[in-house]
Amino acid sequence: MLVSLRRRLAARLGVRLRSALAAAVVVAVASLIAGAVLLIIARGILVNNVNTAVDDRASRLAAALAGGGADLSSLLRPSARDHTVVQVLDGSGTVVAASDALAGQGPISPLRPGVGARRTDEHWLPGDHDDPFRIVVLTVQTPVGVRTVLAGESLDSVDDDMGAIAAVLALGLPLLAAVVGAATFLFVGRTLRPVEAMRRQAALITSSNLHERLPVPAAGDEIAALAETMNTMLDRIEAASAAQKRFVGDASHELRSPLATVQANADLLDRADLPSTAARSVGRIRTESARMARLVEDLLLLARFDDGGSLRRRVQDVDLDDIVYTERERLRLERPGLSLTVTLDPVRVTGDADALLRAVRNLLDNAARHASSSVTVAVAAVGETAEIVIANDGPPIRSADRDRIFGRFVRLDDSRSRTDGGSGLGLAIARDIVTAHGGTLTVDDLAEGAAMRIRLPLS
Repeated sequence: MLVSLRRRLAARLGVRLRSALAAAVVVAVASLIAGAVLLIIARGILVNNVNTAVDDRASRLAAALAGGGADLSSLLRPSARDHTVVQVLDGSGTVVAASDALAGQGPISPLRPGVGARRTDEHWLPGDHDDPFRIVVLTVQTPVGVRTVLAGESLDSVDDDMGAIAAVLALGLPLLAAVVGAATFLFVGRTLRPVEAMRRQAALITSSNLHERLPVPAAGDEIAALAETMNTMLDRIEAASAAQKRFVGDASHELRSPLATVQANADLLDRADLPSTAARSVGRIRTESARMARLVEDLLLLARFDDGGSLRRRVQDVDLDDIVYTERERLRLERPGLSLTVTLDPVRVTGDADALLRAVRNLLDNAARHASSSVTVAVAAVGETAEIVIANDGPPIRSADRDRIFGRFVRLDDSRSRTDGGSGLGLAIARDIVTAHGGTLTVDDLAEGAAMRIRLPLS
């Protein structure tokens, strides 16, 4: 389920947007990791600077005390860039000197190292401080006795600097990811322009214009190689299609003469006084040769259509009601036991009368072949469209088969007998004829029986 959802989402987003999002996510993750490393390193550097400043201040004060304490007051006052506070304790731990900020306060650390020793501590100091102080404790021997120096500096500056760095990263990293995503979207779009041109050209290539080829980019990259490969494939498809069309056309033409000879001789034998067994064989020969002749004619018609030839050879006004009337009389003679109901309204279209007659005949023969007892035909004008509906009371056509039945050599009946099954070309020819006239041939949605509907533009 998750894989299917991910695939649908990926198909909906498209390559450009997916690439842009992927680039933005990668940059965002990498930036977060780099930002975290930067914060850790920056905090270490800032804390080390505090430690260095405090240690330096304690060392200078200890050196001054060891030298006799000259100018001690100046060492207790921090400079403009120095934010440390200091205290000097005597041997008993009493504060004997301190910075102004610590005036009147006790020792800021309980540590008392030995003479020459140095210890580090961290404590919260009285006052308005949000962070602890880093404290260095150093004990020295002076002319007036043992003195302990305590120097401390707040870590407020570290947290302030870290907050500033974090704010910059919080603003800069999303902006960086957005810029990278937008740039990726733009560059991928420019890269895919040749692919889109190839797609548009490929969508226009059909069986009637297989000579067309895809545009090959001048860059000579992988996309150009893809276009060349696709064009090579189109070359093979065109050659195979041309060979198939030549075969169908040549075979159909070559079969017409021997079939005509067979039919002529069968007609002569039918008029001869033959025994009953031979007469039945001659009848079967005539039936099969006539069926073969129709099949050859159908193949020739389809071959001409596939070769780019139009089925609308003569453009004239055609009365559809006259065509249906003619075919109704023919079907009544051929199928006297079939109930045939016809409703005719005068409807005129523009097209090839012979081709439209062929389409109506194919649909009527198909309806009669599958009917249980009756066939109904209706001709009417609906708005700006002429409609012919040919229905029968036979088995319904399943929804999954309503487009497949118009394929060539497709038969839905279980029986593939030559009498009942048909050749499988009639519906394909009918749809090609109707499509060539700017119309449609569809199957109506019926629970019982089957109905096919021709729609043609009115004259």
